[in-house]
Amino acid sequence: MAARTGKVSASLQLFQPPPAGGDQPGGPLGGPITFMFNPNQLSLSKSANWIPHVARSAEDVGVAEFSGSGPRTLSLEVFLDATSSHDKSVQDRVEKLLTCVVPTKASIAAKAPSPPWVKFSWGQFQTVSFYSYVSQINATYKLFDPDGTPLRAACSLSLTEISGSTPGQNPTSGALSAQRVHQLVSGDSLEMLAYREYGDPTQWRVIAEANDIDDPVRLKPGRQILLPAIDTLDVMAVD
Repeated sequence: MAARTGKVSASLQLFQPPPAGGDQPGGPLGGPITFMFNPNQLSLSKSANWIPHVARSAEDVGVAEFSGSGPRTLSLEVFLDATSSHDKSVQDRVEKLLTCVVPTKASIAAKAPSPPWVKFSWGQFQTVSFYSYVSQINATYKLFDPDGTPLRAACSLSLTEISGSTPGQNPTSGALSAQRVHQLVSGDSLEMLAYREYGDPTQWRVIAEANDIDDPVRLKPGRQILLPAIDTLDVMAVD
């Protein structure tokens, strides 16, 4: 008879944020925060982002345009209990969890304040193990020693995936969007497309030059135009 595998504890590892704004974290910040009790439930979600095209004078709505996949989000609850030891372990763990939403000392010193990156881990459950940031922490204290020391707490955490240079992200976040083709619909303008693609409506000339558009006011619905990648904007401006 095969031996049973021992219990694997869930944990949360904190990492230094990238020193130069890259898509990989720095070194670990101490050891992992090991859960006293494994979660009874995890909530994982992921979304797809679509842009609806609605023209004021049209009877039917236009074809929605896919603008990218949203990050994974993970919600979980950490249960803490020190009723058997009557020590400060609950308080200490909550305080360490709270550091997940506070800029690290190294990032402050580098004049690029950022909270740590985190990764939830639980044995072979790889689907929920990804680099993320903690967007919210709620701690509910439920039992106390006579001297006020918290002995029991439930902490809910919301983690959002850090997707690095995934194509389709808002370029203002520092990511690069992939070169793609857009089919014009009624109501489109180059300024609107430039704002949606690059976060800057003044970049409409880049789209015009890439598609040999002489009159940006007269855009024919149904025409397919090229939206250059954001990392080519500076090159095209120089040319």
